[in-house]
Amino acid sequence: MSARALMFQGTGSDVGKSIVVAGVCRALRRRGLRAVPFKPQNMSNNAAVTADGGEIGRAQALQARAAGLPPSVHMNPVLLKPEGDTGSRVVIRGQVDGTLSSRDWRTRRARFLPPILDSFARLAAGADIVVIEGAGSPAETNLRRGDVANMGFAQAAGVPVVLIGDIDRGGVIASLVGTWSVLDDGDRAYIRAFLVNKFRGDPSLFADGMASVARRTGWAPLGILPWLPAVGRLPAEDAVPLERGAAAGDGGVTIAVPMLSRIANFDDLDPLRAEPGVRVVFVKPGTPLPLDADAVILPGTKSTLADLAMLRAQGWDTDIAALARAGRRVLGICGGFQLLGRTIADAAGVDGPPGEAAALGLLDVATEMAGDKAVRLAAGEAPDYGAPVHGYEIHMGRTGGPDCARPMLLLGGRPDGARSADGRIEGTYLHGLFAADRFRAAWLDGLKPGTAALTDFEGAVDAALDELADGLEAHLDMDALLDLAEPPGWSPPR
Repeated sequence: MSARALMFQGTGSDVGKSIVVAGVCRALRRRGLRAVPFKPQNMSNNAAVTADGGEIGRAQALQARAAGLPPSVHMNPVLLKPEGDTGSRVVIRGQVDGTLSSRDWRTRRARFLPPILDSFARLAAGADIVVIEGAGSPAETNLRRGDVANMGFAQAAGVPVVLIGDIDRGGVIASLVGTWSVLDDGDRAYIRAFLVNKFRGDPSLFADGMASVARRTGWAPLGILPWLPAVGRLPAEDAVPLERGAAAGDGGVTIAVPMLSRIANFDDLDPLRAEPGVRVVFVKPGTPLPLDADAVILPGTKSTLADLAMLRAQGWDTDIAALARAGRRVLGICGGFQLLGRTIADAAGVDGPPGEAAALGLLDVATEMAGDKAVRLAAGEAPDYGAPVHGYEIHMGRTGGPDCARPMLLLGGRPDGARSADGRIEGTYLHGLFAADRFRAAWLDGLKPGTAALTDFEGAVDAALDELADGLEAHLDMDALLDLAEPPGWSPPR
């Protein structure tokens, strides 16, 4: 191996590991280094598609973009996609490898380590530095046995660790020092430094706090990252930020998005959230859809039948029907498209427990969960909008029926999706279509002419990554961070 490596772990979930790794990758790329992102194991229903038809976490796709590299299945060799509360679909190197219950996962995850280490070696062979993201927190010592995501990987691969604490949620000194206190000596020795993330105000006010953590742990302080506005313009990895902040934007057009219990690939909505004239409202369970909404978008879901039942239990089916009768637009993406049809049948249980149910009936189509899973990049056009589209497909099931004779899209000449006769109800299997600027503008014009203002969404994401890297360079000791990186196989001095 020719590379050095450095791993970022956190005191908990949502402390900013994914964003820090993306920022480090962009900063190092600008320094002329080939930085390659890597996450041994991710748990997320937000998946990206690689050029060879594999699935990885979308956070790793963003990190690859920050590094100026195409996404690879080796950047996230193990992806766990939760199915309900008791199990997960396992994806190894981009391909589905069965389902594990929560109980089985604890005992069988050790088998993930060989492909993880092999993928890590492949990336390191062509990199200057591999920037690694942990998962959750190493302080969850009840999960330490068989761990491949945090300290288990760090020790197996021989890489030093930087620990990230989140001051915004409070108790950051306790979370950092507490992590030190619960780790055993072997794991503790792999952590070389720490940083504090999401600080608001004057960082000098926390100087004593940084000194206190350093004194108690022996770890080097790398700096205090402030709350960076650029982070809000980057895709979120999971639904936690959506649950904390239900609405984004304050424009004259309102789009309602039901927060399905198994919501997936919700970053499809990011380009709309970035539009200053659009207010995207993520409607939490227990809350009716706003009846003054200009449109409803049903997002992707990991389990369509389960979320159909959840949607009905919330009364959202009644709200959607009322909005449709009032002439409002309704769009379903992937699983959301399936929800709009007449029926959904899953006799073999490929997308959750077996079953069949009547769906919302807003499109004259039916879905059968059968056949091979579609995982592919796709591009084409939206004929009724006169605009090109691009994105990816990642779904189980086949959908057909009379309304498919009016496809929403043509992808490489292949029809995709369906439209109602009046064009107000639409569905598609294509994720990412709103990132296409001309399509997004034309779709929003159908709600209210002149709504679209953002002319280069992809450019805005790259600008945000550059701004993020600027923030890291300004507030972290990046030279010290680079000095911490070691060749794989490193072990801490005794």
